[in-house]
Amino acid sequence: MPENKKPIIAPSLLAANFADLKSELKLCDGSKAEWLHLDIMDQQFVPNLSFGPSIVKAIRPHSNLFFDVHLMVSNPFDMLPAFIDAGADAISFHIETTEPRFTFPPKILINMIKKNNLRCGIAIKPKTPFKVIEKYLSFIDYVVIMSVEPGFGGQSFIPSTLEKISSIDTILKEKNLRDKIAIQVDGGIKLHNAKEIIDAGADILVAGSEVFKSENPTETINKMYNL
Repeated sequence: MPENKKPIIAPSLLAANFADLKSELKLCDGSKAEWLHLDIMDQQFVPNLSFGPSIVKAIRPHSNLFFDVHLMVSNPFDMLPAFIDAGADAISFHIETTEPRFTFPPKILINMIKKNNLRCGIAIKPKTPFKVIEKYLSFIDYVVIMSVEPGFGGQSFIPSTLEKISSIDTILKEKNLRDKIAIQVDGGIKLHNAKEIIDAGADILVAGSEVFKSENPTETINKMYNL
């Protein structure tokens, strides 16, 4: 991340209290958070099942945050229209759902997202090498680096991710794409490790349990932003 630039904090709704989402959103809107991260899981690509476009559509009028939809699903193509209609501002999909089978070529997904004037991201799991998505870099807006195995919140940050972030930061700079493409890091981000993740090159920090399970979510977000 460029020196002196503040990170974008994206609280992950997956860790929120679903019995009182309106209040949870209010806490985020009153903080220095800019994005709201929405993890969509289909119990196929990952073992967990989260929520669908109806929830996104229902909460859209209650938040001014930038809605960042992360499709952890085996068939992102069929789900795109519903989330676009629900009010997403950005959508990321996992390259592992397209490579190497190419059931839905990544460029088709990218084009569909971009033609609706949304930002587009590609996500990679911890063991997926960055080189798999390098050929698509000129078409996307951000890269999602999973720092835990996708599927469940509350996992511990995988330490080797720091080197991966730094390496991707270097590659993007070498390709003169660093100002165009943001690096989002998702999983296990806490107040105690956020600074080193930012220093490694992360622009967007996705934090779930650290925010919503804290005594004061707004204060936790602001502390992370000010690191």
